[in-house]
Amino acid sequence: MKAKLGTTTISIQLGDITDAEVDAIVNAANSQLLMGTGVAGAIKRKGGTVIEEDAVRQGPVEVGESVLTVAGNLPATHVIHAATMGPDLKTDPTKIGAATRSTLALAEKHRLTSIAFPALGSGVGGIPPAVSADAMLTALAEHLKSGKSSLQKVLFILYQAEAQKPFTDMLKKVTGL
Repeated sequence: MKAKLGTTTISIQLGDITDAEVDAIVNAANSQLLMGTGVAGAIKRKGGTVIEEDAVRQGPVEVGESVLTVAGNLPATHVIHAATMGPDLKTDPTKIGAATRSTLALAEKHRLTSIAFPALGSGVGGIPPAVSADAMLTALAEHLKSGKSSLQKVLFILYQAEAQKPFTDMLKKVTGL
């Protein structure tokens, strides 16, 4: 599904985020910025250990903060590591919203025009996709409604089919469709 919010096109799709040809893909990170399993593991396997090495040099960070790194062998230009959980690997909607907002701020700082997000917190973090969708899309809508954004394209690339309906429903709600 696609929708527009201001001048930004937002898409929800199933797929592998490591294949996204965008300025940055987002990694659902822990505060230590170590890349073990889930989305982080997939990014590290496909993009190379250089991504984790770059991230760890910039960490640790507080939960809710984000850092930008190289993308190694990925088609994306950068990886933004959004710390959605601490070493306990637990998260909640407040942490997911904060990590989404800091990721968007970092994207603006670097004048990125395209970004791809996974369903933050819905894998290792154990948060239901509907809760992730609510936190992430609410933060995105607030960001885009606040004024001029460099982002022209925002993708939500979901690995789990069961995440598609909650993300699509929430996108309809925040864009008024």
